[in-house]
Amino acid sequence: MPPTNTQVLFRRQPQGLPTEDDFEIVETPMPEPGPGQFVAKSLYLSLDPYMRMLMGGGWKFLGTGMTQGQVMVGRILGEVIESGHPDLKPGDHIVGRLGWQEYAVSNGADLDFKVEPKEGMPLTAYMGVCGSNGTTAWAGLKMIGKPKEGETVLVSAAAGSVGSAVGQIAKAMGCRAVGIAGGTEKCRLVTEEFNFDACLDYKGGDLGRQIKDAAPDGIDVYFDNVGGEMLDTVLALMNAKGRIPVCGVLSQYNAEDDYYGVTNTRLIFDKQLRLQGFLNSEFRDQWDRARAELEDLVASGKLKYRETVAQGLKSAPQAFIGMLRGENLGKQLVKLT
Repeated sequence: MPPTNTQVLFRRQPQGLPTEDDFEIVETPMPEPGPGQFVAKSLYLSLDPYMRMLMGGGWKFLGTGMTQGQVMVGRILGEVIESGHPDLKPGDHIVGRLGWQEYAVSNGADLDFKVEPKEGMPLTAYMGVCGSNGTTAWAGLKMIGKPKEGETVLVSAAAGSVGSAVGQIAKAMGCRAVGIAGGTEKCRLVTEEFNFDACLDYKGGDLGRQIKDAAPDGIDVYFDNVGGEMLDTVLALMNAKGRIPVCGVLSQYNAEDDYYGVTNTRLIFDKQLRLQGFLNSEFRDQWDRARAELEDLVASGKLKYRETVAQGLKSAPQAFIGMLRGENLGKQLVKLT
């Protein structure tokens, strides 16, 4: 029997938090490369919150970025097994948006980069801390937040793969790093392993008071991964001319209404705040520079990371739903082989 390719398809738009019925797992023929193309065997799949946005159905005003029956969008770490591509040969490792599938064919247009790992660096690091999550943290903090030595940087979702990197990069820049996470276990991880100066449990109540106690001189940079009421709370505690890179709105991805939860918008004017949403892709010309700096920080021990790894492609929907519930620590991956 010829080998097949297992794929996870987008079946329907979720209403609120996705369920496993919103996905479909199928077996299809093995892909074959055409002229200038290659076939990659997927080793790891990255699961990220932006995928929920692309599924639509919850965040109504953005619609959906996928069509029914399409392979779920997502980045993979893969090994080239066949190639007619001029820059790739069998055995090369690549990272790119090749989807939730065991094998993928591509002409290279959907690749992020070919992996050329620094000595001693695990390949999986290029899916997270030295990949898209790390470069997202680097770009949002350095290119938009622009923290100065001695300033206070507040980070929401601080136990996640992006948030944990933001705080550690800020520390390396001489800033005070304060995180927000959900639960005592995650807060302990943020301070003891990721070396933040403080971490606040948003499940512990009165987040505004917690922030004031941890940052009595106010917030200069707020790296926002959550949006909604948490952003509203932080706006009241920002210092004049503070900067707010908006990386994501986790509180809204599964929302079934259009209420965003922000009422303190007047403070953006009063305090002359700079609030800017961004996509990592707009800083693509900086990725190589960012990745080199991130590799150096990891090698020096100044940037640590965690991974939560599910086993097998068929576990991806369940792992994705768990990530949206905040059940993972650090980067959520699926090991395919």
